[in-house]
Amino acid sequence: MVDVSKWPLFSVLSAEQLATVRQACVFGTLGNEAIYVTHANEVFVFGVNCSGCLGTGDLLSTLVSKKLNFLQGKKVISLSYGSGPHVLLVDEDGQLFSWGHNGYSQLGNGSCMQVLSPTLVTASLKNKRVKEVACGSHHSMALTQEGEVFAWGYNNCGQIGSGSTANQSYPRKVTSLQGRNVVGIVCGQTSSMALVDNGEVKTAFREMMAIFFPSNHQSPVQIMAGKERVVEIAACHSTHISAAKTQSEQVYMWGHCRGQSIAQPQLTHFSVTDDVFALFATPSVMWRLMSVERDEFLTVAEALRKEFDSQETSDLKFSVEGKYIHVHKALLKIRCEHFRLMFRSQWTEDQQEVIEISQFSYPVYRSFLQFLYTDTVDLPPDDAIGLLDLATSYCEGRLKRLCQLIIKRGITVDNALTLLSAAIHYDAEDLEEFCFRFCVSHLTQVTQTGAFWQSDGAMLKEFISRASRCGAFKN
Repeated sequence: MVDVSKWPLFSVLSAEQLATVRQACVFGTLGNEAIYVTHANEVFVFGVNCSGCLGTGDLLSTLVSKKLNFLQGKKVISLSYGSGPHVLLVDEDGQLFSWGHNGYSQLGNGSCMQVLSPTLVTASLKNKRVKEVACGSHHSMALTQEGEVFAWGYNNCGQIGSGSTANQSYPRKVTSLQGRNVVGIVCGQTSSMALVDNGEVKTAFREMMAIFFPSNHQSPVQIMAGKERVVEIAACHSTHISAAKTQSEQVYMWGHCRGQSIAQPQLTHFSVTDDVFALFATPSVMWRLMSVERDEFLTVAEALRKEFDSQETSDLKFSVEGKYIHVHKALLKIRCEHFRLMFRSQWTEDQQEVIEISQFSYPVYRSFLQFLYTDTVDLPPDDAIGLLDLATSYCEGRLKRLCQLIIKRGITVDNALTLLSAAIHYDAEDLEEFCFRFCVSHLTQVTQTGAFWQSDGAMLKEFISRASRCGAFKN
């Protein structure tokens, strides 16, 4: 399963937006542009938009997702990107679209002018259905349903496999692969690779690192010789790293891996080639358009979260302010030392099916029990004070820290002194210091609130004395 939320750029999307993502690709010099496709086959883009690579028709950057309407609901079959960047996309009808940087005619339209909106590529591909595309730094490749390979763009190192180093402004068939029934293509920065139907990997390129490939190869040569049958190859123009997966799902990598030059394919412990790029590539971009698969089964954490307050599976109830909270005794014993001691046989609570709680409010106690199931807390700052009291009483250190964080985020001029008093009472030193500094920074407003005049006299005197030592009162 691919989780796009591990890519920093996707943190700007809401949970609702992330839930709609079916396919995604993070690209750009620093991983600062993204394209994603929803379950409704809608294409959205956001990011820096260098050279118009987002295809929005302008050069404006955006952190708000913008929809591209050129596909009109058709599925995206393949997508790739290069430096600049330039972007290639194939729809379910086998049509090839390109846009973005075009300094070396890598868009395949015969010109060198950048294109700000997705444009159909027709030259040399008439009556052909494209099924896969790949981009190098400034060159492009396309694979048709018939197994033919076309390449074009920058060719300084022979990366388009034409047998020369002349650039190509339109898609050109790679004749040296004629009749080989190519089933996969990828590109490095100045490299190209093709996977043929017998599991061989053919390459045409010169990598930047002399230790890796010391000479130019202007025509395809074989790598992974003597290895098991290869079923997938992976490369990215901006990372100087390549990977391959064999029939038994062994993953090999080679190239520039986190500062180390690996000249020969190195066996890894990964099961998917995507992990090579997530963990060893610099920058950490995606090498392909990745599919986001929703697992039908629940993880342990998800299952526990779902079963909180479940009447169907619970074996214990807490009664707080006349309301029941359904829980599982075994989980409470595992998660909390207080309950581990409570449910020993000598405690009366161990024999009860309903336990009455009067010391804490219903929202506070429910939030505490929910924390044991989810490791999260969602309470307003005023209730968080009560939960801080509970966390202190039950010696729950992590819960105490989460409560302090909630209180810090919810501090205002009106409640600052109240929160300071609570921090002092519950011996939360970090929170106390935070609240004190907030009060001093907003001293005039804080002293005009009702909480100031209702504060405990001893605490108020100590606050004034401490504030004076910090220079809050100046002559």
